[in-house]
Amino acid sequence: MKGLGQAGTAPDTIGMNRDLAPRRTLRNGQGPRPVEESPLPDAAGLPARAAAARAVAELVGQNRALALEDALGQHARGLEPAEAALARAIATATFRRFGLIRRALAERMSEGLPDDQPMLLALLATGAAQILDLAVPDHAAVDLAVRLAKADRRTQHLAGLVNAVLRRVARERADIRPAADPLADGTPDWLAEGWRAAYGAERAAAIARAHLAGATVDLTVRGEPEIWAERLGATLLPTGSLRLPAESGPVTELAGFAEGAWWVQDAAAALPARLLAARPGEQVADLCAAPGGKTLQLAAAGAAVTALDRSEPRLARLRQNLDRVGLSAEIVVGDALAFDRPEAFDAVLLDAPCSATGTLRRHPDVAWTKTPADITRLAILQARLLDKAAKLVRPGGRLVYCTCSLEPEEGERQVADFLSAYPQFERVPVTADAVGGLGELVDGHGDLRTLPCHLGGGEGARGGLDGFFASRLRRRA
Repeated sequence: MKGLGQAGTAPDTIGMNRDLAPRRTLRNGQGPRPVEESPLPDAAGLPARAAAARAVAELVGQNRALALEDALGQHARGLEPAEAALARAIATATFRRFGLIRRALAERMSEGLPDDQPMLLALLATGAAQILDLAVPDHAAVDLAVRLAKADRRTQHLAGLVNAVLRRVARERADIRPAADPLADGTPDWLAEGWRAAYGAERAAAIARAHLAGATVDLTVRGEPEIWAERLGATLLPTGSLRLPAESGPVTELAGFAEGAWWVQDAAAALPARLLAARPGEQVADLCAAPGGKTLQLAAAGAAVTALDRSEPRLARLRQNLDRVGLSAEIVVGDALAFDRPEAFDAVLLDAPCSATGTLRRHPDVAWTKTPADITRLAILQARLLDKAAKLVRPGGRLVYCTCSLEPEEGERQVADFLSAYPQFERVPVTADAVGGLGELVDGHGDLRTLPCHLGGGEGARGGLDGFFASRLRRRA
């Protein structure tokens, strides 16, 4: 997720459907307690469950949006790799079916879901996710959730409730899953309504189904994609990316990683840099550059790249990737709105901070930590960044604006407003040939619009795309 994509104010009801809103308060109306860590009894698999539950509690109980990866980084710190991976799988599964899980729990609790006990909700939700969506024995999911409840003074007196509710979820699993609607149960109302308006009911439902399928692992290769596809057992997509099979294992152990032959990058995320079509020797700016996949693409094309981002830690990761693949770029830590230099660039790529709703296949927590207010706030920032990017492009130069968002306010409407305000810029329509012959990825205005349901939406090696918008613009000479 880009830059400020996780910033902002979290909703009081964490984006839940209105009919599932909490109906009781367990602490006399006081706000949620901060998530605390308590000593755990010894039990196999308990640390992973604890980390997952605490990370989920952070997201549902705090008054600000927080990335699940950041919360897991805090609560899974020190775990063995297998335990950390299990914690991540549980937390991700919890948010992937969070709407369904909330409904199932609410229907099995006579007084409804509590609104002031984030740890209780997290224990119930992560336990239900293991029962409904993961290959975890029911008795293990229930027993470990009860152990965690007993180990925490905030939930000790509710261990019996945790036991009863999760046992009922396990008994009634066959009634819960078949009744699930990916759009109605898996997506907050405001997002679902927006997607229906933007893409139609049928496509909105297909987007929601693709989110449930999860994300693939795609690679961008420096050269010889056919050879690397064969070596890695990967599928060469029409857009030029490689898609790894599910059983590939850790990417750091695959052929070509150590020598920098490729890097991990969603197939949709690789398209904006290709649309910019950087040429050897060109002066190119990559604004909001971290974590750096697009910078690597531009540098691999031979451009002299200036990569700018506000986040020093994320740029440190970019430096590591540049070193691994043997490429170079000028790294600048700073705010793009304040950035300037005497000479304009031949081309500018602006991958603007956004809501990141296009990445729900891999980051399902985003759906439940964003609000319409975040979209409004980010759209204002995006417009300011577009204004700045326009001033950095030389006459005759190119500008590609993109976001990993499904929301028109962050994509199509931004470009429409920009072209109205800047008559010196014109759109350079994207053609099907520029995206591997996949005409469905190009909208009626000639802009790129990828959806999670494109490329099969979870079928076999095709497996969908991140939701991306990109517009190719040119400053008139």
